[in-house]
Order: sequence, then C-alpha cells, then structure tokens
Amino acid sequence: MRTGLTGRSFASRRCQHGTRYLDFLSAYSAVNQGHAHPKILAALHAQADKLTLTSRAFHNNVLGEYAKFVTDFFGFDRVLPMNTGVEGGETALKLCRRWGYDVKGIPANEATVLFCENNFWGRSLSACSSSSDPSCREGFGPFMSHLDLVPYGDLTALDAKLASNPSIAGMMLEPIQGEAGVVVPPDGYLTGVRQLCDKYNVLMIADEVQTGLCRTGKMLAVDHEQVRPDMVVLGKALSGGVYPVSAVLASDEIMLTIKPGEHGSTYGGNPLGCAVAIAALQVLEEEGLAAHAAAMGERLRAGLAAIDHPAISTVRGKGLLNAIVITPSDDGKQNAGTVCYTLKELGMLAKPTHEHIIRLAPPLVISAEQVDEAVALVETAVRRVFG
Repeated sequence: MRTGLTGRSFASRRCQHGTRYLDFLSAYSAVNQGHAHPKILAALHAQADKLTLTSRAFHNNVLGEYAKFVTDFFGFDRVLPMNTGVEGGETALKLCRRWGYDVKGIPANEATVLFCENNFWGRSLSACSSSSDPSCREGFGPFMSHLDLVPYGDLTALDAKLASNPSIAGMMLEPIQGEAGVVVPPDGYLTGVRQLCDKYNVLMIADEVQTGLCRTGKMLAVDHEQVRPDMVVLGKALSGGVYPVSAVLASDEIMLTIKPGEHGSTYGGNPLGCAVAIAALQVLEEEGLAAHAAAMGERLRAGLAAIDHPAISTVRGKGLLNAIVITPSDDGKQNAGTVCYTLKELGMLAKPTHEHIIRLAPPLVISAEQVDEAVALVETAVRRVFG
C-alpha cells in the first residue's frame, strides 16, 4: 500500500474548529509528499535528538551522506546546499556569472543572465531585478544590471537574443511558469532551449523549485523532454514541507569555480535539513508519486474540462500543477478570486493568480475520490458565483 495515503500523510486536513478542507495549494508545492508524512517527521525527530547545526567551518557526517545521496539521485557531480528556493536561485546566478568569467572568458563585469518574461523565483532584489511583474519592481529600485528578459516559449526570440550578446553566461527558466498562471510552453521548447544554449556556449539553468520533485508527473519537469540542464535549482518539497531546504546541482566544471569562503550559509547543509531531505526524496521514489501525479492530473483535467460553463475558458497543466482560466463577469466583480473564496466556504483551498487564473496544486498523495470531489466543488463554486 502506498503509505502516503495512510496514517498521518494526507491531502486534506480537518482544522481546529472542525472544518475539513481539501488542500489544493500544497504550501505552493512544498508538501508534495502530503501533510506530516510519518517517514519525514521520523527523520526530523531522530536527527533533532542528535545534532541540529554545525558550523560550515567543520564537517558533519550527515552532510556527506546527503551530498552523495542527492547527487547520485539526480546524476550531477556536486550539490551546493542552501535553505530556500530564492537562495538557490541566487546561488545559481552567482555560479553562472563566475563560470562565465572563468570558463567562457566573458570580460569582467559583463556577464549577463537571461530570464523569461513573467518569471517568478522569489522576492529578493536579484529576483525583482529579473522580473517583469510591476509588483516586484515598483518602489524597490535601483535594480541589478545585466539581467535580461526574453519572451517565454519563443525560440526565435531566444536565438536572436543569444546571437546579439556574446557576454550571456546563462539562461534561468521555469520549465512550466507557475506564478504566471501555470503556463506550459510549446512542445519541444525545452529541447530547443538546450540546443541554443549549446550553440552559444550558455548555461541552461532549470528553476525546478516548484515544478520539480514529481509535481508535473516526472521527477523533474525537464524530464518531459528528456532535457539535461547544466544546473538545477530545487527547494520546497525537497523537505516535504517540514524544514527549509534548497539545493543547486551542477557539474564539477561549474561548481568548482567558486572557492571556499566565496559563498555559503549558516544553516545551508545543516544535519537536520540533510536528514529531512534524504527522507523526502526517498518518499517520492518509494511511493511512486511521479506516476501517481501524472494519473491524478489527467483525471483532474478531464473532470474540469467536462464542466459545461462559459466562465471556464481554459484548463491546462501537467501532472498535478494545473490551472483554470476564468472569464470574469462583465463588471469584473466576479472573477477567479470570488471563485476561490467560494471554494473555501465549500471546503477547498485554492488561490487565484493574476485575477483570472486559479492554480490547482494538491499534495501528490491525493486520491481519485478526492480529485472527483474537488471537481464537483469547482463546478458548484463556479455555478454559485456566475449562475
């Protein structure tokens, strides 16, 4: 039996006041393994009883065990452990620039990193500097230079941008744009990005903080096109939602450009986080959560697509990262947010993005019965809001 569907790991929870909720947020995909997974909690408790934190000036045995485990698991030479997804993105950005100078030979202070329009990888100043979202930029400047934008899903535009600037060191992208509204690129896009990065000697960096770890029906979202990036950034479900853990995976050529003392974190790679991350990855594999997410995602999209209502204009996604595009009422007062508030009253937690999109990302342990229940609740909410 898949343990993720038994015991203390679940896709729905009963809150203190007695209301049961279907969770279709998963803490923004941090609890892919379900809430309070017993194996992950056991690893947390066992390590907490021994040792929680050591200085990075000294070694601990759990970091070594984790480094070997995670690099073998994903097939990379090295890992640089951090705490949060945005820290992982910052780390990848530093590694990319240093590689650009030391390996590609870009002139000093000219290394440029490309990002896609409508990207989202956090709220740090670097992330805001690479964003096209006004909420990330208004009132937070001046911004970091040499972070350029290209349209998402457009290989022709990417080719032209790479050809125009030999100082581009890398391109960081989400295989599926999450905060933008679960935007799935055209088939072959990731393969094309890989080919263009090879053509122009540019690093391909996959931001898999939200899309990775079985969320889209594969261990990594780039696996849908069997693409191997030069760097992968992981976070969120890397700890199953019980402790902040992130990681950057890369080759020796990239990782060893940064020398000891040039990058690090007080808590990055601590024994507690390492023990938790090993258990979280084991759960994903042992319980077959990639295949389960693929099957439940197909069931969810089929059910949503069958709802016959003009307010639902589009259903899209992969695995259990999905979105419903809502056509607002003529006065704009009834929109995705109104539907989400109604869903909450009905016992389902979801969140709007960009006012007209509802993102649906339940824990990957969700059952077929819970998927069907969610579809019924969405239909009820839409009809209650729009008539």
